[in-house]
Amino acid sequence: MQHAYGSTQAQRRSARVLVVDDDPTVAEVVAAYLDRAGHVVDRAGDGPSALARLAAHRPDLVVLDLMLPGMDGIEVCRRMRADGPVPVIMLTARGDEEDRILGLEVGADDYVTKPFSPRELVLRVESVLRRSRPPAAPGHRMAAAGLTIDPTGRRVTKHGVELTLTLREFDLLRFFLRHPGRAFSREDLMREVWGWDFGDLSTVTVHVRRLRGKIEDDPARPRLIRTVWGVGYRFEPGGEAN
Repeated sequence: MQHAYGSTQAQRRSARVLVVDDDPTVAEVVAAYLDRAGHVVDRAGDGPSALARLAAHRPDLVVLDLMLPGMDGIEVCRRMRADGPVPVIMLTARGDEEDRILGLEVGADDYVTKPFSPRELVLRVESVLRRSRPPAAPGHRMAAAGLTIDPTGRRVTKHGVELTLTLREFDLLRFFLRHPGRAFSREDLMREVWGWDFGDLSTVTVHVRRLRGKIEDDPARPRLIRTVWGVGYRFEPGGEAN
């Protein structure tokens, strides 16, 4: 099987990627690899500059360093999300688990720990971009428990009110609706929803928690996404709270 990084440019669709990092060497290397992968790259060295570039020309994806001078990556991500959905991959230090989780909590779709392989980062970028694009063929609407998913428009409503979901939250909810009543481990969800065979499972935990906060009437007593102790999670459209 051909490695994703080695696939031809004709098999990709070019995207505009904003790289935000105050280390010019890191930013230059990341930009060079993304450029080789066929993407248009813009760069910013701090939070205010990143927000200005976002306002001037909205990118398809943002690679965002957590440790920025002045306004850190958490605040930049929060402000980006307030302006509308945009996929974000956060760059974090290897030991900063709390910061990585906080990044996911404010809406980052993925993270890569430093030091990292530029090839791995490109693969993560490609994975997030693939999932953020509308499907080539119109998808069927799905509905359960007052929730309606429009796969083509990537929209979700609850009792007719549109919800604001991140890329991964949308994919996670769609996967649950496609498999009601079935228990999945976090490893299963990481493989099926994220498309990875390995990774930090806390990513799944955080996204489930965020999704519950948006679709459950009482997130503290979830009725729809239920915890299956010792296994993982199960979607129950008509279940009782647990």
